[in-house]
Amino acid sequence: MNTILTYVKSILLPVVLGSIVGFITFGSMDYDYLIQPSFAPPALLFPIVWSILYTLMGVSYGILKSNSLADNKVNNIYYLQLFVNLLWSIIFFILKWRLFAFFWILLLIVLVILMIVEFYKRNKISGLLQIPYLIWITFASILNFSIYLLNK
Repeated sequence: MNTILTYVKSILLPVVLGSIVGFITFGSMDYDYLIQPSFAPPALLFPIVWSILYTLMGVSYGILKSNSLADNKVNNIYYLQLFVNLLWSIIFFILKWRLFAFFWILLLIVLVILMIVEFYKRNKISGLLQIPYLIWITFASILNFSIYLLNK
């Protein structure tokens, strides 16, 4: 497959799926109405950050795919973490299961760490491109738990 097409597909998948989940959860987003900790960013920041992170995710995976480095283990971890990532918004915003969402995002952190390790073994840049994602979801987990405590 053409390298450019591989990158386009790899980037579009998380960006489009993230956009679909954003569209699905938009009417249920109550972020601005929740009691928030002092470090909570404005709601406007989230779609910007996620667009960047999903793009980095796609580039990172595209590096592996275009160099034939994506085996079953990489594919399974990548798609599983993406699935867990996408479900978090539904759990937090639609179902409003804030405490469960916190444990769900902890699962995501573990999966992203595993993904980083596996990506890094195959291509250092591919692994390192996932570090901002790990930092963001670690911050998001603290924010999630803080919102749970402030709004229970």
